[in-house]
Amino acid sequence: MSEPVICFGQQPCGIFPNRFLFSKIRTARRLQSEIGGRVVFFLHDSDHDHRETNACLTNRHTGEVERINFEVANKIQKLYSPLYCKTIKLGWKEKTRRRLPNLVDRQLVEIFESVETDNVADFCVEMYRKSGLLENVDVVRSGDPDLRERAIEVEDYFLDTPYEGEIVRARFRGEAYSLFKGGGRYLDIEVETVRKSMISPTRDTRLRWMQSAIPCTHYIAGEGEIQYLNTEEAPEISFVKRDFIERSGDAYAECSHDW
Repeated sequence: MSEPVICFGQQPCGIFPNRFLFSKIRTARRLQSEIGGRVVFFLHDSDHDHRETNACLTNRHTGEVERINFEVANKIQKLYSPLYCKTIKLGWKEKTRRRLPNLVDRQLVEIFESVETDNVADFCVEMYRKSGLLENVDVVRSGDPDLRERAIEVEDYFLDTPYEGEIVRARFRGEAYSLFKGGGRYLDIEVETVRKSMISPTRDTRLRWMQSAIPCTHYIAGEGEIQYLNTEEAPEISFVKRDFIERSGDAYAECSHDW
Protein backbone atom coordinates (compact mmCIF):
# COMPACT_ATOMS: atom_id res chain seq x y z
CA MET A 1 0.00 0.00 0.00
CA SER A 2 1.46 3.38 -0.98
CA GLU A 3 2.15 6.04 1.65
CA PRO A 4 -0.42 8.76 2.38
CA VAL A 5 -0.14 11.97 0.38
CA ILE A 6 -1.58 14.90 2.34
CA CYS A 7 -2.29 17.89 0.12
CA PHE A 8 -3.55 21.43 0.60
CA GLY A 9 -3.97 24.16 -1.99
CA GLN A 10 -3.69 27.93 -1.96
CA GLN A 11 -2.62 30.89 -4.05
CA PRO A 12 0.52 32.79 -3.00
CA CYS A 13 -1.02 35.15 -0.45
CA GLY A 14 1.43 37.89 0.40
CA ILE A 15 4.95 38.29 1.75
CA PHE A 16 3.54 36.90 5.01
CA PRO A 17 0.84 34.30 4.33
CA ASN A 18 -2.70 34.61 5.57
CA ARG A 19 -3.32 32.85 8.85
CA PHE A 20 -5.72 30.46 7.13
CA LEU A 21 -2.80 29.18 5.04
CA PHE A 22 -0.74 28.68 8.18
CA SER A 23 -3.69 26.73 9.59
CA LYS A 24 -3.72 24.47 6.52
CA ILE A 25 0.00 23.81 6.93
CA ARG A 26 -0.42 23.09 10.64
CA THR A 27 -3.39 20.79 10.01
CA ALA A 28 -1.42 18.88 7.36
CA ARG A 29 1.52 18.46 9.74
CA ARG A 30 -0.79 17.25 12.51
CA LEU A 31 -2.34 14.69 10.19
CA GLN A 32 1.09 13.60 9.02
CA SER A 33 2.14 12.99 12.63
CA GLU A 34 -0.89 10.71 12.99
CA ILE A 35 -0.75 8.69 9.74
CA GLY A 36 2.67 9.36 8.22
CA GLY A 37 3.22 10.05 4.54
CA ARG A 38 4.29 13.27 2.84
CA VAL A 39 2.81 16.76 2.63
CA VAL A 40 2.26 18.53 -0.70
CA PHE A 41 1.46 22.23 -1.10
CA PHE A 42 -0.45 22.73 -4.37
CA LEU A 43 0.54 26.33 -5.01
CA HIS A 44 -1.94 27.91 -7.38
CA ASP A 45 0.44 30.50 -8.81
CA SER A 46 -1.66 30.59 -11.99
CA ASP A 47 -4.20 32.80 -10.24
CA HIS A 48 -4.14 36.43 -11.40
CA ASP A 49 -6.05 38.27 -8.66
CA HIS A 50 -3.79 41.04 -7.33
CA ARG A 51 -5.84 41.21 -4.12
CA GLU A 52 -4.75 37.69 -3.14
CA THR A 53 -1.28 38.94 -2.21
CA ASN A 54 -2.48 41.54 0.31
CA ALA A 55 -0.92 41.10 3.76
CA CYS A 56 -2.77 42.70 6.71
CA LEU A 57 -0.43 43.52 9.62
CA THR A 58 -0.93 45.50 12.84
CA ASN A 59 1.36 48.45 13.53
CA ARG A 60 3.01 47.85 16.91
CA HIS A 61 2.98 51.53 17.83
CA THR A 62 -0.39 52.77 16.61
CA GLY A 63 -2.41 49.53 16.72
CA GLU A 64 -3.73 50.30 13.26
CA VAL A 65 -3.99 47.64 10.57
CA GLU A 66 -1.74 48.25 7.58
CA ARG A 67 -1.88 46.51 4.23
CA ILE A 68 1.19 45.53 2.27
CA ASN A 69 0.90 44.39 -1.31
CA PHE A 70 3.25 44.16 -4.25
CA GLU A 71 3.53 46.94 -6.78
CA VAL A 72 3.93 45.44 -10.23
CA ALA A 73 5.38 46.62 -13.52
CA ASN A 74 2.22 47.84 -15.25
CA LYS A 75 -1.58 47.84 -15.26
CA ILE A 76 -1.96 44.85 -17.58
CA GLN A 77 0.17 42.69 -15.28
CA LYS A 78 -1.76 43.88 -12.22
CA LEU A 79 -5.17 43.12 -13.70
CA TYR A 80 -4.61 40.10 -15.91
CA SER A 81 -1.24 38.36 -15.58
CA PRO A 82 -0.95 35.15 -13.54
CA LEU A 83 0.97 35.57 -10.30
CA TYR A 84 3.96 33.69 -11.66
CA CYS A 85 4.22 36.33 -14.42
CA LYS A 86 3.78 39.47 -12.31
CA THR A 87 7.03 41.46 -12.09
CA ILE A 88 7.76 43.50 -8.94
CA LYS A 89 8.14 47.22 -9.63
CA LEU A 90 11.59 48.71 -9.11
CA GLY A 91 11.84 50.39 -5.70
CA TRP A 92 9.02 48.41 -4.06
CA LYS A 93 11.31 46.29 -1.91
CA GLU A 94 13.21 49.26 -0.47
CA LYS A 95 9.99 51.14 0.28
CA THR A 96 8.42 48.10 1.93
CA ARG A 97 11.61 47.37 3.93
CA ARG A 98 11.28 50.78 5.63
CA ARG A 99 7.76 49.93 6.81
CA LEU A 100 8.44 46.47 8.20
CA PRO A 101 10.20 47.29 11.54
CA ASN A 102 6.94 48.78 12.82
CA LEU A 103 5.04 45.65 11.84
CA VAL A 104 7.13 42.51 12.43
CA ASP A 105 10.15 41.18 14.36
CA ARG A 106 13.68 41.92 13.19
CA GLN A 107 14.20 38.30 12.15
CA LEU A 108 11.40 38.56 9.60
CA VAL A 109 12.75 41.87 8.33
CA GLU A 110 16.10 40.15 7.71
CA ILE A 111 14.38 37.29 5.86
CA PHE A 112 12.58 39.84 3.70
CA GLU A 113 15.90 41.55 2.94
CA SER A 114 17.47 38.25 1.91
CA VAL A 115 14.93 37.39 -0.80
CA GLU A 116 16.30 38.29 -4.22
CA THR A 117 13.74 37.97 -7.01
CA ASP A 118 11.53 40.34 -8.97
CA ASN A 119 8.75 37.79 -9.42
CA VAL A 120 5.66 37.95 -7.18
CA ALA A 121 5.01 34.21 -6.80
CA ASP A 122 8.70 33.40 -6.29
CA PHE A 123 9.00 36.13 -3.65
CA CYS A 124 6.11 34.66 -1.66
CA VAL A 125 7.46 31.12 -1.86
CA GLU A 126 10.94 32.18 -0.76
CA MET A 127 9.51 34.11 2.19
CA TYR A 128 7.51 31.09 3.33
CA ARG A 129 10.46 28.76 2.83
CA LYS A 130 13.00 30.93 4.63
CA SER A 131 10.51 31.45 7.48
CA GLY A 132 10.47 27.68 8.04
CA LEU A 133 6.85 27.20 6.98
CA LEU A 134 7.65 24.82 4.11
CA GLU A 135 10.20 22.58 5.79
CA ASN A 136 9.68 19.00 4.53
CA VAL A 137 6.76 20.19 2.38
CA ASP A 138 6.80 19.50 -1.37
CA VAL A 139 5.68 22.55 -3.35
CA VAL A 140 3.94 21.81 -6.65
CA ARG A 141 2.97 24.82 -8.75
CA SER A 142 -0.03 25.04 -11.08
CA GLY A 143 2.00 27.24 -13.41
CA ASP A 144 4.57 24.50 -14.01
CA PRO A 145 4.34 23.48 -17.71
CA ASP A 146 5.40 19.89 -16.88
CA LEU A 147 2.58 19.57 -14.36
CA ARG A 148 0.10 20.89 -16.89
CA GLU A 149 1.26 18.36 -19.46
CA ARG A 150 0.68 15.51 -16.96
CA ALA A 151 -2.77 16.69 -15.93
CA ILE A 152 -6.03 15.71 -17.59
CA GLU A 153 -7.76 17.95 -20.10
CA VAL A 154 -10.62 20.04 -18.72
CA GLU A 155 -13.40 21.79 -20.60
CA ASP A 156 -13.54 24.83 -18.28
CA TYR A 157 -10.16 26.57 -18.08
CA PHE A 158 -7.92 29.61 -18.36
CA LEU A 159 -5.22 30.07 -20.98
CA ASP A 160 -1.95 31.90 -20.31
CA THR A 161 -1.43 33.73 -23.57
CA PRO A 162 0.49 36.75 -24.94
CA TYR A 163 -1.35 40.09 -24.95
CA GLU A 164 0.19 43.54 -25.54
CA GLY A 165 3.69 42.38 -24.56
CA GLU A 166 2.60 40.51 -21.42
CA ILE A 167 1.29 37.06 -20.50
CA VAL A 168 -2.34 37.24 -19.38
CA ARG A 169 -4.79 34.70 -17.99
CA ALA A 170 -7.72 34.55 -20.41
CA ARG A 171 -10.93 32.66 -19.65
CA PHE A 172 -12.19 30.22 -22.27
CA ARG A 173 -15.83 31.15 -22.90
CA GLY A 174 -17.16 28.70 -25.47
CA GLU A 175 -15.88 30.23 -28.69
CA ALA A 176 -13.67 33.05 -27.40
CA TYR A 177 -10.92 33.85 -24.91
CA SER A 178 -11.69 36.82 -22.70
CA LEU A 179 -10.31 39.04 -19.95
CA PHE A 180 -12.75 39.91 -17.18
CA LYS A 181 -13.08 43.69 -16.80
CA GLY A 182 -15.54 43.63 -13.89
CA GLY A 183 -19.22 44.44 -13.70
CA GLY A 184 -20.11 41.52 -15.96
CA ARG A 185 -17.97 42.94 -18.79
CA TYR A 186 -15.41 40.94 -20.78
CA LEU A 187 -12.78 41.85 -23.35
CA ASP A 188 -12.34 39.24 -26.08
CA ILE A 189 -8.73 38.86 -27.23
CA GLU A 190 -7.03 37.15 -30.13
CA VAL A 191 -5.30 33.83 -29.37
CA GLU A 192 -2.92 32.31 -31.90
CA THR A 193 -1.78 29.17 -30.06
CA VAL A 194 -3.40 26.81 -27.56
CA ARG A 195 -1.22 24.21 -25.91
CA LYS A 196 -1.83 22.06 -22.86
CA SER A 197 1.17 23.64 -21.15
CA MET A 198 -0.65 27.00 -21.29
CA ILE A 199 -3.83 25.78 -19.55
CA SER A 200 -4.87 25.93 -15.89
CA PRO A 201 -8.26 24.98 -14.45
CA THR A 202 -11.10 27.10 -13.11
CA ARG A 203 -12.33 26.76 -9.56
CA ASP A 204 -14.86 24.10 -10.56
CA THR A 205 -12.39 21.92 -12.48
CA ARG A 206 -9.35 22.43 -10.24
CA LEU A 207 -9.88 19.44 -7.94
CA ARG A 208 -9.91 16.69 -10.56
CA TRP A 209 -7.20 18.48 -12.57
CA MET A 210 -4.97 18.61 -9.49
CA GLN A 211 -5.76 15.03 -8.50
CA SER A 212 -4.80 13.76 -11.94
CA ALA A 213 -1.32 15.26 -11.57
CA ILE A 214 -0.79 14.93 -7.80
CA PRO A 215 -2.69 11.85 -6.66
CA CYS A 216 -3.40 12.53 -2.99
CA THR A 217 -5.08 10.45 -0.32
CA HIS A 218 -6.05 13.37 1.95
CA TYR A 219 -6.92 16.97 1.17
CA ILE A 220 -6.98 19.81 3.70
CA ALA A 221 -9.78 22.21 2.74
CA GLY A 222 -10.51 25.73 3.95
CA GLU A 223 -13.85 26.78 5.43
CA GLY A 224 -15.10 28.32 2.19
CA GLU A 225 -13.36 25.80 -0.02
CA ILE A 226 -15.12 22.80 1.49
CA GLN A 227 -18.46 24.38 0.52
CA TYR A 228 -17.83 24.38 -3.23
CA LEU A 229 -15.56 21.36 -3.75
CA ASN A 230 -17.33 18.58 -5.61
CA THR A 231 -16.02 15.81 -3.39
CA GLU A 232 -17.96 13.17 -5.35
CA GLU A 233 -15.49 13.69 -8.20
CA ALA A 234 -12.71 12.25 -6.06
CA PRO A 235 -14.14 9.53 -3.78
CA GLU A 236 -10.61 8.21 -3.21
CA ILE A 237 -9.70 11.38 -1.26
CA SER A 238 -10.39 11.84 2.44
CA PHE A 239 -11.33 15.51 2.89
CA VAL A 240 -10.29 17.18 6.13
CA LYS A 241 -11.45 20.65 7.17
CA ARG A 242 -8.56 22.83 8.27
CA ASP A 243 -8.23 23.53 11.98
CA PHE A 244 -9.82 26.71 13.31
CA ILE A 245 -7.58 29.75 13.65
CA GLU A 246 -8.46 33.21 14.94
CA ARG A 247 -8.17 36.25 12.65
CA SER A 248 -7.87 33.94 9.66
CA GLY A 249 -7.69 36.81 7.16
CA ASP A 250 -4.75 38.55 8.86
CA ALA A 251 -1.17 37.84 7.88
CA TYR A 252 0.78 35.21 9.79
CA ALA A 253 4.04 36.92 10.78
CA GLU A 254 5.66 34.83 13.49
CA CYS A 255 9.26 33.73 13.98
CA SER A 256 8.43 30.45 15.72
CA HIS A 257 5.73 28.02 14.65
CA ASP A 258 3.31 26.13 16.86
CA TRP A 259 3.00 22.80 15.05
